[in-house]
Amino acid sequence: MSYNSWLECVRGCGRRYSIYDVVYRCEDCGGLLNVEHDLEALKTRSAPDWKKLFEQRARSNEWPYGSGVWGKKEWVCPQVDDENIVSMYEGHSNCFWAERLGKEIGVPDLWIKLCGNSHTGSFKDLGMTVLVSVVKQMVADGKPIRAVACASTGDTSAALAAYAAAAGLLSVILLPKGKVSTAQLVQPIANGAQVLSLDTDFDGCMRIVQQLTEDKTLYLANSMNALRMEGQKTVGIEIVQQFDWEVPDWIVIPVGNLGNVSAIGNGLLMMKELGLIDKLPRLACAQAARANPLYLSYQTGFEEYKPVAAQKTLASAIQIGDPVSYERAVKALKKFDGIVDQATEDELANAAARADRTGMYCCPHTGVALAVLFKMVERGEIKTSDRVVVISTAHGLKFTGFKVGYHDGTLEAVEARYPNPPLELPADIDAVSAAIDQAIR
Repeated sequence: MSYNSWLECVRGCGRRYSIYDVVYRCEDCGGLLNVEHDLEALKTRSAPDWKKLFEQRARSNEWPYGSGVWGKKEWVCPQVDDENIVSMYEGHSNCFWAERLGKEIGVPDLWIKLCGNSHTGSFKDLGMTVLVSVVKQMVADGKPIRAVACASTGDTSAALAAYAAAAGLLSVILLPKGKVSTAQLVQPIANGAQVLSLDTDFDGCMRIVQQLTEDKTLYLANSMNALRMEGQKTVGIEIVQQFDWEVPDWIVIPVGNLGNVSAIGNGLLMMKELGLIDKLPRLACAQAARANPLYLSYQTGFEEYKPVAAQKTLASAIQIGDPVSYERAVKALKKFDGIVDQATEDELANAAARADRTGMYCCPHTGVALAVLFKMVERGEIKTSDRVVVISTAHGLKFTGFKVGYHDGTLEAVEARYPNPPLELPADIDAVSAAIDQAIR
């Protein structure tokens, strides 16, 4: 069976493009684009057969199907030749049963989808494998792509640099100076990217990269590009697969540029359309209170939207005041009866620290999602009987400064309620024994 996908305007004007066209907005109405699939062709295979196929491919050594993304190639990007796929066997990240934390908050069926357990340490790998593979196919077919470029708060740059390096492509990275962690800064440097540190914030970097990529030989890799959504949509599919094809009640997602919520929604909607599931979860979007344009719009029933000047937040990867995927996100939230809430610096830092005390190691963005989760439980929106999955977007080791600052008590606007600094003692057995006895009591 031959499967097909294309780019189509999200506003419903009907304009279509090839996935190999260098275009990011509808040239008729200015709307963003989504990747759409020939669902009628996909329906020629039954839902049980799709499940069986996906299960057979999971973690296999057959290229490229062992990848959590490319194991669903027909649903993601069927046209790319296998030899042009650039994959690091991304996906299949652990869905961690947060048993202790769940019992503490009264939601025993609580799970954390550890998307940061990946090659570059964030969920961005899932989208970048698709985008870079398409670019490699375009280059193989003779398109004059000189480089792939992105603006980033850290994780996107790491993913682009790694996948572009594996593909033999030049990557150009625009970062806001002084606003990404050292670990995030060094990743694209190590992978040979052209890194430009600009004296602005992410939104300023995004404006410049959009101007740069008006040159069609420089290809845009931000989530404004619909191809990124295709890889990221497999998160929702993978969650359901990990629960033996049962749908959770809630998925809680930390959001910044708002691509991930629409991507996860697209994957779940596709599953329902093709008969693999018969219901949808509810979605909850969590924003940092210092960068909260979606939350403010939600307060008006999405009748109004105004970009904000994003303030400095510990959740630096979502310090975005003018998210490019706002339009996509609102559509997804309406289809999933979604809600939006926010977390202060104090709330997100303490939520992450509380989770860490139960065996996790949370990035600050996961802390935002957990803080919103705690509020939803307190309000009764999430019930004791609900199965809840929180999306953890990045590995905590990327944010060591955040962890150190918390336990040192030096984070601005944070009153640490779970500090655990090292206890300095003389090299004396009595002093050591006394300290241990005190801790055990």
